[in-house]
Amino acid sequence: MQTLRDTVTGWAAGGPGAPAGELAARLRVHTAVLVEGPSDLAAVETLATRHGRDLPAEGVCVISMGGAMNIARYAALLGPPGLGLRLAGLCDENEQSFYDRGLERAGAPRQGFFVCVADLEDELIRALGVPRAEEIVRTEGDLPAWQAFTRQPAQQDRPPHRQMRRFLGTKKGRKIRYGHLLTDALEPGQVPAPLHNLLAHL
Repeated sequence: MQTLRDTVTGWAAGGPGAPAGELAARLRVHTAVLVEGPSDLAAVETLATRHGRDLPAEGVCVISMGGAMNIARYAALLGPPGLGLRLAGLCDENEQSFYDRGLERAGAPRQGFFVCVADLEDELIRALGVPRAEEIVRTEGDLPAWQAFTRQPAQQDRPPHRQMRRFLGTKKGRKIRYGHLLTDALEPGQVPAPLHNLLAHL
């Protein structure tokens, strides 16, 4: 499935589309879940695993588009104009209009795409609470970095959950790692609605 993701990324960048189509057919993929970045991908796959779901075996491929602005391109390649896959995904509230236009242009239905208020990290932090998120940060050895970050003047007027959200994006790879860790720490009743609804839709 990772090979399919890489092939689709190359196709979206201007490469040939035939290899992606052949690979999707061989893997019996019928649904593409479009997410903005790799941290969202990590969260979706982690939650699926926790629920006993094997998305690749079910014919579902989660694809990181490398930014919300790419939705029109990916929807056209993978949706009705392209491979004809069923589309689903997550988007942030302030980027919903891009998704709406991109999906409409591709002739893809809007249902199946679920909206996070700020972004998925914000949803996860609010679901867990900052104290629980801090416990995870401590376990991962990032507590000194977190404490130094919160002492910065620019952070003083921000509420704790916004500080934590910003902290996760301050180091390359941190959002991906915590996308998995925060999702894995969720109790059954804590799963944010967009993530819960997406998995239920698949």
